[in-house]
Amino acid sequence: MKKSRIAFWIVFPILCILIGLLMFFYIDMANGNILWLFVAIGIYITFIVLRIILRNKKAYIRQIATSILILGSVIIVGFDKPKVISKPATNATNLIKTEVISTDKGDIQGVYNKDNTVEVYAGIPYAKPPVGSLRWKEPEDMDNWSGILDCSHFKAKSMQPSSYEVMNSLVDLYAQKAWHVDLTEGETQECSEDSLYLNVWKPTGDVSNLPVLVYIHGGSLTSGSSASDNFNGEEMAKMGIVMVTIQYRLGVFGYFAHDELINESVNHTTGNYGLLDQIKALEWVNRNCEAFGGDKSNITIAGESAGSSSVSALCVSKLAKGLFKKAIGESSSIAIKLPPHTFRKMDVAKETGNDILKEFNCTSVNELRNVKATDLVKTKYKNECMTLDGYALDRMPYDVYKANDNNEEALLNGYNVKESDAFVVPRYLFNPTNKSNIKNRLIEVFGDNIGTQIYNLYSNEIELDAFSAFNEIISVYWFIHPHYSWSNLAYDSGVKVYKYQFTKENGYYGTYHSGEIIYAYGNVKNAKNSYCYDDSDLLLSNNMLSYWANFCKNGNPNGILLPTWDLYNKTDNKVMELGLNCSMIDDKYKA
Repeated sequence: MKKSRIAFWIVFPILCILIGLLMFFYIDMANGNILWLFVAIGIYITFIVLRIILRNKKAYIRQIATSILILGSVIIVGFDKPKVISKPATNATNLIKTEVISTDKGDIQGVYNKDNTVEVYAGIPYAKPPVGSLRWKEPEDMDNWSGILDCSHFKAKSMQPSSYEVMNSLVDLYAQKAWHVDLTEGETQECSEDSLYLNVWKPTGDVSNLPVLVYIHGGSLTSGSSASDNFNGEEMAKMGIVMVTIQYRLGVFGYFAHDELINESVNHTTGNYGLLDQIKALEWVNRNCEAFGGDKSNITIAGESAGSSSVSALCVSKLAKGLFKKAIGESSSIAIKLPPHTFRKMDVAKETGNDILKEFNCTSVNELRNVKATDLVKTKYKNECMTLDGYALDRMPYDVYKANDNNEEALLNGYNVKESDAFVVPRYLFNPTNKSNIKNRLIEVFGDNIGTQIYNLYSNEIELDAFSAFNEIISVYWFIHPHYSWSNLAYDSGVKVYKYQFTKENGYYGTYHSGEIIYAYGNVKNAKNSYCYDDSDLLLSNNMLSYWANFCKNGNPNGILLPTWDLYNKTDNKVMELGLNCSMIDDKYKA
């Protein structure tokens, strides 16, 4: 009995410390209200006190303390979540309204940013809400409205699977390689099927003939928002650019395909509703940008990840011809003979569509239209690809470029050197790549012939670090090679091409997928996790913001006091390194 008491007083304190640390870690990762920390402390203290008081009681009595701990933990997991908000258009404490602007459908009024240098107009509708009978229909022009539309807040983001905040925080933890305690309450936007809205940033005052930049957010065509702080348009507006960010239908709402939809469509199309939304938004920008001081003859489209794949799709869509002049693509492209992601042919798209109908026990598309959006979004089938539909995309993108029918006159595009880490590492988290399994993994991805060739090509790197070598190879396959192809195709069609390689490491995402966005749009200095960046990051961000803005202005990123960025030439295959230094370097991935 004495030994058991000694064991209890040794093991129990250690167990309590571990449980306490785990609860604190979870609450920090969940980004909920700070009150949940006090709830957790109360539960934790109750557990400790009861367990000590009841330590000599019968086993089922002692379990009361454990049951309270488990029940309390379940409650915390269920309710400790970020606050759902209607996100303000700026971080200004007091929202000061702008003058009224007239669009082709009605009057709107925005707000000034914190220092009154930029006017922001958030949540402008560019198409009718695609709900009810308009679900899986081509977007239709918005009706006129009366009165003045308040554009002081961003609208809800498009329907998408709810993200698990703790998992998001763990990804951030992996990226930062450190745990930075932050008990402030997180915020998230609500989701809605009614999401076809855009946002505009313009320099304050009476301006005209300014370049226009239209940004398409990423997220694998299944997630994302037009209101991300990383590509907030204030800094670009201060450079003399009218910046627009758009929302479009995602996932099953944006890329579902079915024969019934082809038959009911006047354009005989299905599977590209999100892409058609982007085109509709570009049409709105062409009609209305002059009201914000923009020049409709000088529009640049830009995007990252799936947004960049969308940009490359718009460059080959006959429906987008004449709607823009220049393109910026960051970390994805479908301008390649066999796109590795974000693209599919119609037979594959319709097969997925039929599977979704069966999943929800529907016999027709009209029945599926009656399924609640909150249920439909939980489909187990991926809808993360654009479709070769014969309408928005009438030919393989590669063939469009070969025929010189692409739409852009100038192209700035590139990639980050560790693009795939965020995708590959979680997939093989419990069975990391090593020298003994890498060849089989390469063969699984590429087939026996090419997999073996790549294994031999990377033999030295594999011997040194097989884990990093595999991640790099997948980066080349998914991201770097598509940009190599896009650059060469555009070059051959007479387009002015500027190509980059982002190499800047920092205390956060760095050279992982999406790490460059906060630099390119000038928001490093506004980063919430400012401890992850230093003066070298601020310098690079200033350079990249200037490069992007100059390209929007005249199709050439170069400017005064900036390191020279040479035009791409596929024979020498030089790229601009955007990192600790900005200079032209050899593309080491060519082989």
